[in-house]
Amino acid sequence: MRRTSAVVALAFAASLMTTGPAAASAVTPRCDPGPVEEALEELRGVGASGISVTVTSPRCGVHSTGVGLADIRTGRKAVGKEHSRIASNTKTWTATVVLQLVGEGRIKLDDTVDRHLPGLIRTKHYDGRKITIRQLLQHTSGLPDYLAAPFWEDEDAHRWDHIEPLQTVKQALTLPPADGSAPGGFSYSNTNYNLAGLIVTKVTGRSIGTEINQRIIKRLGLRHTYWPGDRTTLPAPDLRGYVKRSGKLLDWTEWNVSGADASGALVSNGADINTFWTALMSGKLLAPAQLAEMKRTVADPEERGERYGLGVERQERTPGFVTWGHSGFMETGHKLRNAVTNDGRRAVTLLIGSEQFNEAKVDSVVAQLIRDLR
Repeated sequence: MRRTSAVVALAFAASLMTTGPAAASAVTPRCDPGPVEEALEELRGVGASGISVTVTSPRCGVHSTGVGLADIRTGRKAVGKEHSRIASNTKTWTATVVLQLVGEGRIKLDDTVDRHLPGLIRTKHYDGRKITIRQLLQHTSGLPDYLAAPFWEDEDAHRWDHIEPLQTVKQALTLPPADGSAPGGFSYSNTNYNLAGLIVTKVTGRSIGTEINQRIIKRLGLRHTYWPGDRTTLPAPDLRGYVKRSGKLLDWTEWNVSGADASGALVSNGADINTFWTALMSGKLLAPAQLAEMKRTVADPEERGERYGLGVERQERTPGFVTWGHSGFMETGHKLRNAVTNDGRRAVTLLIGSEQFNEAKVDSVVAQLIRDLR
């Protein structure tokens, strides 16, 4: 695999040293920038407009960098500090709030949807009396994805609209069951998490966005993560999102993502995302019993070799080496890949500004980087 020049390597190593732990003593291993350098070289060839990269490890601390352009129009380079839509990575934050409420005894994972939202789900195909909160968080409820409703066929038609989460649930209930989506079987559906958000609101009296802000963002001191509501722009510096339609590359960064709600609305940057995930996996946000529930997984037939817990994706690309994360994709063109070790000591987050790129290569780079970081 290609390496950067000696000059670039030395500069990168110096930047890692200054952002990492205190100067190494004779008995403390020094930060090795090699794995990150190699990952950056590989990422330059995946076909994405720009990628914001953040790594966290015991020897190197937290370091953010980037490849490509954060903004094609202005030529602004991606440097790792950019704000982006984190899309379905939001699901993990939502699941964390739900599990905190479980730990407080305010709800139970095996409570039915109907217990908290009586009568909401009662159709020919779906019955809230038979769907549990656990099934919502694990995508085993059998509910279809609201994005399959006719309302969303023209992806640009509702770009500026405010959409209530209850509206998305009602859209889903008009759909027939998807193939293989019988209750108990895994079938990924954004509807599940918007419903979970509605249950959080019913139990706490506050929106899921407010609960995430109070229970996670403020608790961890995250300064670059927020619930956007109807705000269509991203704060500076932003990672622009690009899609290709009819052969033209379009900047679709601005969007009202209120409909994504608990399933995908959050905005953040790589450092904040790593802080959240390392805190989560090291037990700082959930009691041991609830973290264990989060990590109880079922097979995900849609992703080869992957398993899904309660708002988390489990991977074991190398036998015996388990990582956790949650990928994301937003209609704005933003995508996300991340991985964190089981103990929360190492983490990698990639925020990607392109809808189309070599995803298999990116996944391979993330898997190798999280394995090689020290």
